Amino acid sequence: MHSGTVASRSADPKDSRESKNGGGPQLDAVSLAIIEQLQEDGRRPYAAIGKAVGLSEAAVRQRVQKLLDQGVMQIVAVTDPLTVGFRRQAMVGVNVEGDVESVADALTAMDECEYVVMTAGSFDLMVEIVCEDDDHLLEVINRRIRAVPGVRSTESFVYLKLKKQTYMWGTR
Repeated sequence: MHSGTVASRSADPKDSRESKNGGGPQLDAVSLAIIEQLQEDGRRPYAAIGKAVGLSEAAVRQRVQKLLDQGVMQIVAVTDPLTVGFRRQAMVGVNVEGDVESVADALTAMDECEYVVMTAGSFDLMVEIVCEDDDHLLEVINRRIRAVPGVRSTESFVYLKLKKQTYMWGTR
């Protein structure tokens, strides 16, 4: 298990500015440095972070809380699905007739759907699914996803081996 922290930023890390997401919270170089510290170790003590970024423990605590409250980042435990009993993962491309957002909302409500994104291209939606085994995957795709009103077709990409999964992209 490891902790992941995610955030976004603009090009110049030296001054306050809007994030790339088009008007989100402003992040300065110190906030970005705090995020980087937490990405390395989500359980790093505020005193150690403060020492690394030049702030007091209390100031770091306040900044972290503000970043959490603004939705800039989350601090979560990230597990390896295989070690906790989920042996089958797949990405599913979904084509939709009608309202894409209503289908996305229905898929978002399914526990097995870990990642749902609306896309431009061959698929209207890309959905990452984490399941216990092939039978569970089949049940989710065949009986649940394909049963959602508006789903026209699906194409499954079953993961054979995960080579890289990182959460360090937030401040590069």
